[in-house]
Amino acid sequence: MRAVDLIEKKKLGFEHTQTEIDFLVNGYMDGTVEDYQMSAWLMAVCFQGLSDAETAYLTNSFVNSGEVLDFSQIAKHVADKHSTGGVGDKVTLVLVPILASLGIYTAKLSGRGLGFTGGTVDKLESIPNFRCELSKDEFFNQIKNIHVAISSQSPNLTPADGKIYALRDVTATVDNKSLICASVISKKIASGATSIVIDVKFGSGAFIKTKEDAFELADLMVKTGRLLNKKIDVVVSSMDQPLGYNIGNSLEVIEAIEFLKGFYGDDLYEVTLELLSKTLINCGFAYDMSDAKKMMDETIKSGRALNKFKDIIIAQGGDSKVINDYSLFEIGKNRLEIKAFDSGYISKLSALDVARCAKLLGAGRDRKIDKIDFGAGVILKKKVSDVVNQGEVVMELYYNDVEKSKLDEAVMIARDSFKISKIKVEKPLLIF
Repeated sequence: MRAVDLIEKKKLGFEHTQTEIDFLVNGYMDGTVEDYQMSAWLMAVCFQGLSDAETAYLTNSFVNSGEVLDFSQIAKHVADKHSTGGVGDKVTLVLVPILASLGIYTAKLSGRGLGFTGGTVDKLESIPNFRCELSKDEFFNQIKNIHVAISSQSPNLTPADGKIYALRDVTATVDNKSLICASVISKKIASGATSIVIDVKFGSGAFIKTKEDAFELADLMVKTGRLLNKKIDVVVSSMDQPLGYNIGNSLEVIEAIEFLKGFYGDDLYEVTLELLSKTLINCGFAYDMSDAKKMMDETIKSGRALNKFKDIIIAQGGDSKVINDYSLFEIGKNRLEIKAFDSGYISKLSALDVARCAKLLGAGRDRKIDKIDFGAGVILKKKVSDVVNQGEVVMELYYNDVEKSKLDEAVMIARDSFKISKIKVEKPLLIF
């Protein structure tokens, strides 16, 4: 078998076997398949596509390229959740402690953010001394002891995906649905989860822009799980406006803590409940969404969910006093108000523009080595369909040391990020 023949086969639109996919992936890992050959094959995939079976083969190859975590000794069900990413998406920060407080073992492997704002790891590291880099034994033992751990992605899990993704990133082959699916699903399977729920987001503030593309990716993820004997549920949700009210690392953790105290916006609650209910039903803990909602409301009201978040912070070395003392967070020392230029109703609030604004203030990074300003970000005071009066504050910008040109650009983008109309606009549909 030769790489060049497999490149030719895919170039002509023929279907690979599992053995052929394994040959390419394993060869790329051991160096017998060169960068330029894998690049050529990836481009052929982008033009010709992969079948459902081929997507499952590639996912399986990624899983088998590294170690696979096994929690079967301590729990029948282990939950994990993934989001394709969005602006203000702090669902992991609230969903994970809620699940654990309800008795669901939850193993969450998360990443850092590239682009507009930080990822889950960055957000958690805004808690003083919080440690996300857990060893395999630390991760396993913490889940055994307190039912939950949130760790950065181990390089020993799906290393082939990591190496191939780095190549995709520089060869314009990131946006193929089969490649996205294999990358995401392989990491979830390798992490040892038995209940996998994925939030596929689409819209201006998401990687996927259209509802149609989101549904195609969601369908492919479910089929891939089925072919690999893994039950995968997918929620398709809108990301045309930010999720929740706080955008930025420390700011989003604060909003998550407020959520666990029982103070939350409708949209963050709706997405969290949707993902929670699917997990609880999968694990046999709830009969339907109504049942799941009662359980979620009760664990928040009783304080158990907040206490579980506190347990996570303590177990991972963080300062749990942040639960009640937000001054321990780094918050931008400068605050600038963006006010409404007219009276009426908010008819549009661009997630992409708000994200661009937050990044200019320092909340995001372009390269993995770039330093994030944990205290930078945006707090929204209004969302789509809210009434607003001329001169009323629509959003607040928080920042520290930002170049004047970047600050001026951020202010300009923030002012252009929302529209006001005289006619009330209905709240947009969130879960599709």
